[in-house]
Amino acid sequence: MIRALHRWPGLLALVLVTVLALSGAALSVFPMAERLTSPQAVAGQSVADLAARVAATHPGLEEIRRSPSGTITAWWFQGGTPGSAVIDPATGADAGSADPNGAERWLTNLHRSLFLGDAGRLVMAAGAGAILVLTLSGAALVARRSGGWRRWFARLRGPLAGRLHVELARIAVPGLALSGATALWMTASTFDLLPDGTGRPADPAAVSGQMAFPVDQMGALRDVPVSSLRKLSFPYAGDAQDVFTLSTDAGTGLIDQGTGALVSWADLTAWQQVSETIYMLHTGQGAAALGLILGLIALSVPVMGTTGAVIWIAGRRGRPRLRDSVPAGRAETVILVGSEGGSTWGFAATLGRALRDAGQAVHIAPMSAFDPARHPRAERYLILAATWGEGDVPASARGFLDRLARLPKPPTAPLAVLGFGDRSFPAFCAFAAEVEAATRASGWATLLPMDTVDRQSPQDFARWGRALGQAIGITLELDHQPARPEAHGLTLISRRDFGEAVQAPTAILRFALPKATLWSRLTGRGFARFQAGDLLGILPEGSALPRFYSLASGSRDGFVEIVVKKHPGGLCSGQLLALEPGGTVQAFLRRNPGFHAGRGRVPLILIGAGTGIGPLAGIIRANVRHRPVHLFFGMRHPDSDFLYGDDLTAWQTAGKLTRLSTAVSRGAQPHHVQDALRAEAAQVAKAIRQGAKIMVCGGRDMGRGVARALEDILAPMGLTPAMLKAGERYVEDIY
Repeated sequence: MIRALHRWPGLLALVLVTVLALSGAALSVFPMAERLTSPQAVAGQSVADLAARVAATHPGLEEIRRSPSGTITAWWFQGGTPGSAVIDPATGADAGSADPNGAERWLTNLHRSLFLGDAGRLVMAAGAGAILVLTLSGAALVARRSGGWRRWFARLRGPLAGRLHVELARIAVPGLALSGATALWMTASTFDLLPDGTGRPADPAAVSGQMAFPVDQMGALRDVPVSSLRKLSFPYAGDAQDVFTLSTDAGTGLIDQGTGALVSWADLTAWQQVSETIYMLHTGQGAAALGLILGLIALSVPVMGTTGAVIWIAGRRGRPRLRDSVPAGRAETVILVGSEGGSTWGFAATLGRALRDAGQAVHIAPMSAFDPARHPRAERYLILAATWGEGDVPASARGFLDRLARLPKPPTAPLAVLGFGDRSFPAFCAFAAEVEAATRASGWATLLPMDTVDRQSPQDFARWGRALGQAIGITLELDHQPARPEAHGLTLISRRDFGEAVQAPTAILRFALPKATLWSRLTGRGFARFQAGDLLGILPEGSALPRFYSLASGSRDGFVEIVVKKHPGGLCSGQLLALEPGGTVQAFLRRNPGFHAGRGRVPLILIGAGTGIGPLAGIIRANVRHRPVHLFFGMRHPDSDFLYGDDLTAWQTAGKLTRLSTAVSRGAQPHHVQDALRAEAAQVAKAIRQGAKIMVCGGRDMGRGVARALEDILAPMGLTPAMLKAGERYVEDIY
């Protein structure tokens, strides 16, 4: 609901809010320009002194006004001709034209009404309302994406357009909410939809009937500083019953022109103060610096509008069209999806179509939108949950567990959980298992025991579908055809071979970097932007399922590099190691932000064995700021598989690698990387006390050995690997 409330006003009113924001940003410059260029009142000058100076140089003076920026303007009528000018308060003489700036007048008319009068004012008010709706709904979405209001500035991941959209929103939300709300208030005031609330001084019972009392001697004016003046109106010439009308920041008073005494006064009402404060906040008049800040914030609107449109378009292209999804309130079956890369949505679409064909009303939504109140007719819930990283919550499932925990009671409709993952990883379907455990603990009835789909297996999915059909009394055959990822052709430009001597053929393969378009940079598609530690998906010939390799390079390196070891019977590794320079493979990029070094200056402890050196080498290569890096690298034999050996020496010389510790597992004294860790426990412990981040990449057995060694090293400090993981100081890429 919140996402729709944010999306559609933004898309439908994109042009209108852009015009509103850009014209408002341009207008925000004028109050500051006026303040800097107009003559300002003399320090301590009174209204009596100012009025006397202006009256002496302008016969027939009728009114003096002071703008919120401090500009003094006078109006007079002499010899049948009206006149006006900006006044120099020090002399009372003319200092410039009182006519409004032509550009400012044009922009004001555009901003207020699109040059369409009252109808245009209503249109622009609708634009201001759209900005307010977008701001409030956007704030709720940012909080949801960040994991709560307390994590408002949490680190982001994802394509450039999405990150830029949210980063700007984090800063702009207060300013845009203020601008939108004050614009609506001012429009309501313009159309008399708000009470007047103006305090007016009572008419005096009697005045002296005298005239020509010296203005500079009037006590009611001598006590008022120019800095608090708003307007001073002079009595009509020759009318002894008329009075001076003085308006200040405190209120409005009437002054006897024959005695200079104050004969009536009305304080500024609370309503007037609120209205004037709102006017100041919206226009910047009287608060030029705030106006400039709000103007700068307004410039974010067209950027967020553009990136929002890009996100929407990319989302529609990247996610299957769920044509079988009925409105939430009519759904009998509710399918909730937790997906990071998008493939699980394809399974949800297949399931939705099959259930629809069986006569079911199906609604498909992200797990993050879970709200049982929206599904009064639900007869069952089906959760399709992928696992991201090391058991982490996927993007479209953020907040689900918190929402479940806040429910006073679970939904009455039973539940089935289906996990998606890769059985070769230790955290296989860990998030789905966490969801299953939480739902059972809440008392949510089970339709089917939790099941899993390994590596997007259509066979596993079909088997689960048949079990689901039996549970709900229908025949359900799920024939899922995985969507082939959008791949690019990568051309091999060089290779370095290792490991033949120890019967473990391994190669460092370097591919040419495909050209990135502006669209790919904004949407995060293609190879526009990536880091060492991200994943390269290779589509081997004869298979629709990709194989993933950790990248040993970043986009700034100008090439795509991976390290591949030949696996017996391995389809993809065999094809890659048979590839010669000039040959091509089909590949795509998948972000892996959980295994990035980050931008901090804290030390890095990099631990890898075999091909696990790949992403670690890429991290060292990118260490141009000479962050302290200690690499522990395990190999079989230095003469056969010392991957990146020459590079590591060069990087040490260049200051990119601080320390290198190697472990050789073949020979007279086998030594593993965890043994090297224990041998240098003191140095490792010192770095951890300095806030070091530990990054581990390699095989599962190596990962377990490293974890045990770190347990021993951390124990004297009262720390554990789990504690470092919770603080994102211990990350793994284990296969």
